[in-house]
Amino acid sequence: MDEKNKQDGSLNIELGAEIAEGQYANLAIISHSFSEFIIDYVNIMPGVPKAKVKSRIIMTPQHTKRLMRALAENISKFEAAFGEISEPNIAPPPINMITPAGEA
Repeated sequence: MDEKNKQDGSLNIELGAEIAEGQYANLAIISHSFSEFIIDYVNIMPGVPKAKVKSRIIMTPQHTKRLMRALAENISKFEAAFGEISEPNIAPPPINMITPAGEA
């Protein structure tokens, strides 16, 4: 960390080209243990009986709560700018899978 970053408390975060492309997910499966939350991001496609986890994020309960608050704040800002996000009354797709419980 250079001297300027030390003084102003900023953090230099690098985003590589492959990660910057992102992964599309339309399903998040959340499990937890006493010490961690596990969020599996999945892309399910209509008519395809199998889906793969595209990304797994493991976080402490404290960081997960911060993420929840940050998402709520950003959704509020988004809706203030663009209107309410509608949630269609559609049943979720059937998921016949067993997610492992998080273990510490």
